[in-house]
Amino acid sequence: MIRLVIVSLWINLFLLSCTSKPSSMKNDAFIEILDDQILDLIHPEAPYHIMAQGFAWTEGPLWLEEQQSLIFTDIPNNSIFRIDAKGELSLYLKPSGYTDDTPRGGEVGANGLTLDPQGRLVLCQHGDRRMARMDSPLDQPKSEFITLVDKYEGKRFNSPNDVVFDKAGNMYFTDPPYGLEFNMNDPAKELDFQGIYCLKTSGELVLLDTISRPNGLAFSRDEKYLYVANSDPKMAVWYRYEVLEDGLIHNKTLFFDATEFVGKEGFKGLPDGMKINRSGTIFATGPGGVWVFDPNGKVLARLRTGEATSNCAFSTDEKTFFMTADDYILKIDLK
Repeated sequence: MIRLVIVSLWINLFLLSCTSKPSSMKNDAFIEILDDQILDLIHPEAPYHIMAQGFAWTEGPLWLEEQQSLIFTDIPNNSIFRIDAKGELSLYLKPSGYTDDTPRGGEVGANGLTLDPQGRLVLCQHGDRRMARMDSPLDQPKSEFITLVDKYEGKRFNSPNDVVFDKAGNMYFTDPPYGLEFNMNDPAKELDFQGIYCLKTSGELVLLDTISRPNGLAFSRDEKYLYVANSDPKMAVWYRYEVLEDGLIHNKTLFFDATEFVGKEGFKGLPDGMKINRSGTIFATGPGGVWVFDPNGKVLARLRTGEATSNCAFSTDEKTFFMTADDYILKIDLK
């Protein structure tokens, strides 16, 4: 009972320390138009609205259409929060990524979130080092999880980071070291590489490729290509792979190299999460905010947030674009 009271008190104090301000605007953010063709989609003067702020590090934004709400993770606080249609902020799930009672450091919460083909919540759990599914309905969230996969060839994952499903129901995810307390030098690290994986509907786990810091990933609308962000400051790039009929990938090519922007004033952050809209336009978080590409790698615009921007999401109708940027939850309206 004492533990429940302490947790409840922490939740109330934390929510008080955070704010939900859907009508406020972020004045140091702006939209940089680099090609006029994007004007059909983005208004250059569209304001950035602050939906909430005051978190430790936000990630994993996911729009829930039936609930008309946005959920997102606060990784260091091992929590998922919810903002409803009225702009009200509430705790959605805690714990979200680390369910053991033994205290540990590092980025322990859930990272990337998505829905599987059956509409169930799937989480990249940093602390538990696994891909998991929440074992309860979306409108009745509980910290009860089913392990989908947690090892490759008997060795534990580093800390699964982002996830996407193809139309056939195969699950693709990345596994960098960011959830480990000491990252690459963590003594608990069992794999000597950082992988891109596919868990097939048959249950077979396939290592698709290894790169230095695999992070966000997304399919082209026709699923002919898989795009993967590499959040390595020495190689801050996005790759594009061709997808074969059996779901495997090959012919890796460099889609765009943003390494020269890393560390420049006004360009906080690295390649991270990404989403692709119905027209095939790619929205990828990277140095300075969100980079907007056409399918051939041409930069059409940059949504400059002024923060290290981790991930992004669309509403179902694609009229609203959400961003997790450091301690903020931001949104802009699209045409």
